[in-house]
Amino acid sequence: MSSTPATANLSNGDLVARTVDLAKSYGPPSALVHALRGVSLEIRREEKIALLGKSGSGKSTLLNLLGGLDRPTSGRVEVAGRDLARLTGSGLARHRLHTVGMIFQSFNLIPSRTALENVELPMVFAGRSPKDRRAAAQQALEAVGLGHRLQHRPAELSGGEHQRVAIARALVNQPRILLADEPTGNLDTATAREVMDLLMAHVRKHGTTLVLVTHDEELACECADRIVRLKDGQLFA
Repeated sequence: MSSTPATANLSNGDLVARTVDLAKSYGPPSALVHALRGVSLEIRREEKIALLGKSGSGKSTLLNLLGGLDRPTSGRVEVAGRDLARLTGSGLARHRLHTVGMIFQSFNLIPSRTALENVELPMVFAGRSPKDRRAAAQQALEAVGLGHRLQHRPAELSGGEHQRVAIARALVNQPRILLADEPTGNLDTATAREVMDLLMAHVRKHGTTLVLVTHDEELACECADRIVRLKDGQLFA
């Protein structure tokens, strides 16, 4: 792991994502919150990056912009050669289906659906056949050690199992970039270790680019090739 400059001299073929003077503000003019302030960042193909900072530093905002969940106030965010600000709503949906996979601290599982159905959901939107998506979802759950929990609903699963289902869902479409927002924040230490070992094994095996949001410097050092530090919406060395 190294804490190198956020922007490097790279050929376009090396880059999978970049932001240029990226800014994001929220709220009315009288109470404007500047979540990001001119962030310029380049991310290489197959690189593992940790976004490190305290709560409110802008980490999750940056992740959401890379994932196409939000739009910038100003500046550019480009992923896989596409300027996300120029994409329509359907274009952003395709971006989230095929280019990025997202893992959230709060899991975001649908309570009424089984583990298998939760993992199938992205493939429903991608238009894959029922037979194909069922087989792929089962394989993804087996890969995270939940082959025996396919028909269990979230209320019947532990916190660690929730996150494993969320990981399977994020990876089932084989995304080029994995965006993980505090993926172990709601887990105990032992379970968090198991989940991160599982996640990193997949990333290394498939050459997936990883952008990991965390406030845990030890976790960042263990998992990332490079640490990008944020404070008050800005990058700092």
